[in-house]
Amino acid sequence: MNFELFIAARYLRAKRRQAVISVITVISVVGVTAGVASLIIALAINNGFRQDLQQRLLGSTAHVSIMRTAQDDGFRDWRSMQERLSKEPHVVASSVAIYEQVLISRGARAKGVILKGVIPEQEEKVSGLLQTVTIGSAEQLRQPGTLQPLEGSQSEMATPALAPIVLGKELAQDIGATVGSVVLVTSPQGELTPFGLVPKYVRFKVVGIFTSGFYDYDSAWAFTRLSDSQRLFGLGDIISIIEFKLDDLYLAGEVGQRLEAAAGPGFQAQNWMEQNQALFRALRLERVVTFITIGLIVLVAALNILISLIMMVMEKTKDIAVLMSMGARRGQVRRIFMAQGVLIGLIGTALGLIIGYTTAWACGEYKLIALSAEVYSIDYVPFAPRAIDGIVVAAVALAIAFLSTLYPSSSAARILPAEALRYE
Repeated sequence: MNFELFIAARYLRAKRRQAVISVITVISVVGVTAGVASLIIALAINNGFRQDLQQRLLGSTAHVSIMRTAQDDGFRDWRSMQERLSKEPHVVASSVAIYEQVLISRGARAKGVILKGVIPEQEEKVSGLLQTVTIGSAEQLRQPGTLQPLEGSQSEMATPALAPIVLGKELAQDIGATVGSVVLVTSPQGELTPFGLVPKYVRFKVVGIFTSGFYDYDSAWAFTRLSDSQRLFGLGDIISIIEFKLDDLYLAGEVGQRLEAAAGPGFQAQNWMEQNQALFRALRLERVVTFITIGLIVLVAALNILISLIMMVMEKTKDIAVLMSMGARRGQVRRIFMAQGVLIGLIGTALGLIIGYTTAWACGEYKLIALSAEVYSIDYVPFAPRAIDGIVVAAVALAIAFLSTLYPSSSAARILPAEALRYE
């Protein structure tokens, strides 16, 4: 241990005549600890929300989607286009689907939802929603079949079996449906009758209930077979979208442009980053604001360090004069008080990192903080502490602690031994 660090450590450990200096020093350490721990926890929460939302979104949606620019049009020769676009670089899987808004009801309960007609074998390679079926099974979606219209409907399609449908957990609870329940699906397209255009009503049988953990999907999505959705909406052999999964999700923008060019005029690509751009931008802004706001705690602690060192210099004026009379250089005196301030910052930072990471790990591991899924889309606060955050926070805290030592250490180095010891 060098001379400056030895003296600085002794000053921190020694009992002082002025107890207030010791109290301020302890408060400084506690302030740095609180600021660092709060920053680590806050950044872990922010990162946890970002990762959780990203994982849930990407587990439920495609990386890139191709659709017609005209909303009332769809893909007619979709099989050849899907095969051709699936050969583009970085594309590992593709699926076709139909999205339409419908009204699903059971008895007096009804709710507007998005009905997605899919080919299960393809859908499971691109999206993970069908793999989150916790009650019942999605296997019946793999079986070919036709719709059974409601009695009195003008449709000519009629079979003894009901078409299968898979509902989100929250949606099923809202309308009081369970596996085996029969629900009524009302198509907004309707059908033409001698009495004019009337809504089209079709019965479906609930065969599964999925739980993605993402409230927007669990409360407003339902799945059925592509063929059944085509008949329900009277589309014929037409789909509304082709979805793709990539080997690198961060190449979605570049790959989307290539897919759009390969599809030709009249088509447009949309990727997961564009669909959720506002959400992730808000999370990034929240991260910056959180860092600045909670970082003020560290600044307050730095002011305490500044005050503590100023009072220390005043108390140790004679000691400093004696040291300089014995040959200590001004630079050494300056480094003594710099080292003292940095030691305070180092102790507080180390304690803050330990407390922050321990708290974040415990809260994330045991899901200690519950949330309302209806408001936040998830049912607990996710924590995802990162090592890089600790490095940045520690560097900022130590830098602030170091800056707070500049004035007191310079004041100590300017002390004149003769003046300080004149009346001793």
